[in-house]
Amino acid sequence: MDMQEIAARGLVLLGCGKMGSAMLAGWLEGGLPASSVWVIDPNPSDWLQGTGVHINAELPAAPGIVLIAVKPQMMGTALPVLQSYGNGATLFISVAAGTSIATFEDVLGAQSPIVRAMPNTPAAVGRGITAIIGNTHATDTDLNRAEGLLKAVGQVVRLDHEGQMDAVTGVSGSGPAYVFHLIETLAIAGEAQGLPAELAMQLAKATVAGAGALAETAEDSPSQLRINVTSPNGTTQAALDVLMDDDDGFPALLNRAVAAATTRSKELARG
Repeated sequence: MDMQEIAARGLVLLGCGKMGSAMLAGWLEGGLPASSVWVIDPNPSDWLQGTGVHINAELPAAPGIVLIAVKPQMMGTALPVLQSYGNGATLFISVAAGTSIATFEDVLGAQSPIVRAMPNTPAAVGRGITAIIGNTHATDTDLNRAEGLLKAVGQVVRLDHEGQMDAVTGVSGSGPAYVFHLIETLAIAGEAQGLPAELAMQLAKATVAGAGALAETAEDSPSQLRINVTSPNGTTQAALDVLMDDDDGFPALLNRAVAAATTRSKELARG
């Protein structure tokens, strides 16, 4: 996707918190001119004010893309501003968690091209993964444009149907928090075995980050990588006997955790 093509018609970013800022930084680095971006945000950060984009200014008549990055609770006040762009050639992309395509169609008009996206917080360091799904009026070109914009902060995958979004929320949307908790608990376990707190935390962070990087780049599957480092009757095997226990190990625990997040996502979507 050509940033110049988007620049020609303008891009409106509704909400510039952590996720909005991460995306905007990626676009500007990718060559999108600041003069072609309009940001609506009640509390613009110092960083945002230094970017040179239009902030809370009069919006263009027919922008190419409107990206909605406000919290679902703020949606009600923000959407009426955008209704004039509905049922036209403006593509709406939403990264607002738990807000369905149908909700946007109700407010903006059912003929509006809409893409719903679920990014995650590693987007802040360009290592996010975002799942996208379009409504019936979103063309292949629209999906390509959405993917091009969201690739500025990491990988993009396409879903078959919107119903998959709750499970995506449970795996990748909420998933970074599970990994942060793994780091926390790994460090605390190290302390319990006699390591100083700071050293245990450094070991835990580097181990999780390094293993994640290895899993992404290696030819082998994560299962094979696990087997590769597990000597028979060795130290890793002793730990995995605990972690891989069917009843109270990782398989049962993560299954329950992801199911709980997915269920909650469904409840929030129902309002």
